[in-house]
Amino acid sequence: MENGRWSLGLIVLAFVFITSSSAEFLIQQVTESKVSSVSETEYNSSYNLNTNLGVTSVLREARPSSKIVTITRFSVIRERFEPYESSVFEAAGYKWRLILYVTGNKADGGDNHISLYVRIEDTQSLPKGWEVDVDLKLFVHNIRQRKYLTVTDEAVKRYNEANKEWGYGQLIPLSTFNNPNVGYIVQDTCSFGAEIFIVKPAEQQERVTFVSNPPDNVFTWRVRRFSSLEDKFYYSSEFLVGDRYWRLGFNPKGTGDGRPHALPIFLYAQGFKPNAVATTTWGAVNLRLRHQLGSSHKKAYSAAWYPIRPDYGVGVNNIILVKDLQGGYLVNDSIVFEAEMVMVSVTNIVPT
Repeated sequence: MENGRWSLGLIVLAFVFITSSSAEFLIQQVTESKVSSVSETEYNSSYNLNTNLGVTSVLREARPSSKIVTITRFSVIRERFEPYESSVFEAAGYKWRLILYVTGNKADGGDNHISLYVRIEDTQSLPKGWEVDVDLKLFVHNIRQRKYLTVTDEAVKRYNEANKEWGYGQLIPLSTFNNPNVGYIVQDTCSFGAEIFIVKPAEQQERVTFVSNPPDNVFTWRVRRFSSLEDKFYYSSEFLVGDRYWRLGFNPKGTGDGRPHALPIFLYAQGFKPNAVATTTWGAVNLRLRHQLGSSHKKAYSAAWYPIRPDYGVGVNNIILVKDLQGGYLVNDSIVFEAEMVMVSVTNIVPT
């Protein structure tokens, strides 16, 4: 009889256990179903952003310049699916909010990640058809290292009426973020940030044009009393071709590997004409020592980028040997150099 009572008691306990377990399971299923339904419809229906492509993450010491949000007692919310929306902050002349998902924005591929976005606010005050191009960086503070994980894909984010929110569904894996040895959560505290720079299209551009055979491109320089010249550089007067002044120069005793048996000749870039755009200038020139009794001129071609500073010369150390000057190049103790500018660059500032 006593054994029968024990059997009956065991049957009753088993029935209660099964009933309570089924009820608990049913409640859990209903609760999870409601949570899933709310998260997908109420919080994620507006998101169709692309999952991270080409995103880079690096640590830096400098704090974010636009916004920092610090959450204490993070453990209270670490399992929540709802986004945290920060207060409105101003950056680059516009108003914004930081949007944080501590368990990831599933609609943006954020499963098992922290998701973070920046949304533009107060757009009703902006003109019709507004667009704002932004260089956006998002941050997670590594408290242990005293550095900020900086996340960006280097792509300009265009905010407009159709796209008011940009960011990263996979900002940082939860496995990394929640790891106490890594340092993103210290004493139950963590911080996130944003850096917003407006990218304004340039209204002007610098246009470099190469001009072949520009006007007044031939300059002739007669050097007199050649036999009395000293061992130093002599220079011609300046001549204007394109937007820049130029001059020729040579040393009668030679220079470089041509010294002292050959004559050099160089083209020097000088200053710019009034209102010209001062930039590095391309100069291509045919340098000649003229044969004064015929057409057997000595020729050399030279081309180079000439810097903005004046007196930069390019040419040749040996356009003729000194012993060959008497063959019609040196006449009445004078020689004749010639520069034919075959191409120069001209720079202008024009609208984009």
